[in-house]
Amino acid sequence: MKKILNPPVFFWKIFLVMLSLALVAGLIYVLITANLAEKYFQERNQVLNAPIAEQIIKEVKPFIDGELSESATDEIMHHMMAINPSIEVYILDDRGNILNYVAPYKRVKLEKVNLAPVNEFIRTGGKKYITGDDPRNPGESKVFSAAPILDDNNIQGYVYVVLASEEFESAAAMVRSSYIFRLGGRAMLITLLAAILLGALVIRLITRRLDRLIHTVKKFQEGEMSARIETKGAGAVQDLAIAFNDMADSIVGNIENLKSMETLRRELVGNVSHDLRTPLAVIHGYVETLMIKQKSLSENEREKYLEIILASTEKLRKLVNELFELSKLEAKQVTPNKEPFFIEELIQDICRKFGLLAQEKNIRLKPETTGRQSLVFGDVGMIERVLQNLIDNALKFTPEGGVIRVEVDSEDENVVIKVSDTGQGIPEDQIPYIFDRYHIGDKRISLDQNNTGLGLAIVKKILEIHNSTIVLKSRLDRGTTFSFRLPTHSTYA
Repeated sequence: MKKILNPPVFFWKIFLVMLSLALVAGLIYVLITANLAEKYFQERNQVLNAPIAEQIIKEVKPFIDGELSESATDEIMHHMMAINPSIEVYILDDRGNILNYVAPYKRVKLEKVNLAPVNEFIRTGGKKYITGDDPRNPGESKVFSAAPILDDNNIQGYVYVVLASEEFESAAAMVRSSYIFRLGGRAMLITLLAAILLGALVIRLITRRLDRLIHTVKKFQEGEMSARIETKGAGAVQDLAIAFNDMADSIVGNIENLKSMETLRRELVGNVSHDLRTPLAVIHGYVETLMIKQKSLSENEREKYLEIILASTEKLRKLVNELFELSKLEAKQVTPNKEPFFIEELIQDICRKFGLLAQEKNIRLKPETTGRQSLVFGDVGMIERVLQNLIDNALKFTPEGGVIRVEVDSEDENVVIKVSDTGQGIPEDQIPYIFDRYHIGDKRISLDQNNTGLGLAIVKKILEIHNSTIVLKSRLDRGTTFSFRLPTHSTYA
């Protein structure tokens, strides 16, 4: 059996998980914030310095008669870099080739700049965040300013200004790292404190209900079957509490059923033992008598003893067969083979079989039908067994001169079959228990030594697997009526 986690351990495990998640979230927050801050700085730098390229063109004409004036461009570009040492200035031709530049240490590795970002910058007037090629670092992009060099409205080239030189970026990176460290440290500290306070509060609210749930489960585990969790509010814990209560009710119900079954089993064993003992004792006694007195017994006595032994073995055989039949029905090991058949024909056949026995007892057995054939749907053999048990039961408890009626009536999509007798009837307080096997309260059983007490229990089980029920109506000294319904074949057609 798994050990239930103690509440404090459970609390701290959840708390540590949430704290770890808060730390990760804080770190991600710092990185995202730093990245957004960097982008904001670059975008602001580009917007503020967007006119630089145009200012250079206004101060100097890079091209004279279509030729690059290197002395003029060198002078003005050096002048601009002296004012703003963070920039790098490049003169491009109309195809993007670098013609001249002013850059620290003259370390330029590209010969050509991609003009697509340049044209996009000129088209938007520098109001849109755009990055272009870094001639000193191939593959990297930087914010820039650009302006076209025009001659009679013809583009002769471009002034391309990188707004953050490599040296400026290095210095900025150091400052940025320090900023991120300070920002990250503060953010992480604030996040940790918030996580500890809010996490502890939230987890405590959750685990407080879980503590009660675990306590109740332990009580149930220790044998307190009435332990249940109070259900109120909503949420996952509430659903868990409801599920536990339902499970506990099911377990308690199953235990009660097992106890009831055990009680029935003991009663059954006792009753069966008693019923088996009687015919076995009779058989044993008469066989022993035949063996001891075989030379002194007359032929008539010997025949009488053998008849008694035969009757006892027949009763024993009937009891064993009915026990076996009822056991299979209760274990649901019997599957009905349903088919359409005429119920009136079956009733006529059964009444003919019991006709001679009814005459011997001076009882009228009357099949009363509607005069038409009713096609019903069921297992013929099982329904025959039901009718045999009901008629046999009626013959046992109907006095001489009495009447037994077997009736068939139509009712909607069903056929109602009734077996009525004019016997002594059943007391009202015994009616709910009459279909229990070995119903000792029914004193009629004790009046008939051949009754096993299982016939009506078998009837009930057979009808249950036909989705039908047996209905009993009885009045003392007025008789008893058993009835059940079968669906017509048209219902399943």
